Amino acid sequence: MNTRTPAAPSATATAAPAPAPVSAARTLATAARVLRQLRHDPRSIALMILVPCVMLFLLRYVFDGSPRTFDAIGASLLGIFPLITMFLVTSIATLRERTSGTLERLLAMPLGKVDLIAGYALAFGLLAIVQSALATGLAVWALGLEVVGSAWLLLLVALLDALLGTALGLFVSAFAASEFQAVQFMPAVIFPQLLLCGLFTPRPAMQPVLEAISDVLPMSYAVDGMNEVLRHPDITGDFVRDTLIVAGCAVLVLALGAATLRRRTA
Repeated sequence: MNTRTPAAPSATATAAPAPAPVSAARTLATAARVLRQLRHDPRSIALMILVPCVMLFLLRYVFDGSPRTFDAIGASLLGIFPLITMFLVTSIATLRERTSGTLERLLAMPLGKVDLIAGYALAFGLLAIVQSALATGLAVWALGLEVVGSAWLLLLVALLDALLGTALGLFVSAFAASEFQAVQFMPAVIFPQLLLCGLFTPRPAMQPVLEAISDVLPMSYAVDGMNEVLRHPDITGDFVRDTLIVAGCAVLVLALGAATLRRRTA
């Protein structure tokens, strides 16, 4: 009778690679790969870079007979447009990576989740800087948007809003199975914030339940931050609070996005 004990299966056959420590080199390599891919997608680049500028241009001349109206809502939309466009582009682009198996193959390598998410955020963040700078420059110096505060503060809030849109897009891409589904998340994630952020009516004038909901939505603080720059020549405590909340929400959502990534274990 054969009494030999069967050999234990090799641990390396089924075990996933151990997560690697966070590496700036891997993060930069991931960002460079994403930027190379986007370079071959001119429609996405046009959506990110040009659409906010075109929308602001149209808005200015829609209110051509009432420039004060443009001044009143232009700053708010300067923060909202980048958030929306970055959300759309990031969610669709990341979903393509998921459905094509690219993310799965990357996670089968000794690449940390933080490296991967940080690389995507860095790549889209660089585009967000370009987008926000162009939109802010167009609004202030070409379309005559009058603000009491510094245009650099407008740029800061616009950039944070674009980064928040990037983070939200990375996060929701985990729950979509197709590009159509990714677009469907926009009414669920963006539209309620758009209605409750104070763009159409001051938040304190809303029904109390809706005001309470708006208090926990990041777009509300994006609009509030823009309005602080619009009305005050110096940095205020409310402005600091609003920008910190928007930045904190972006970091939180990026962390949640990292949590949706799964390594292959078989």
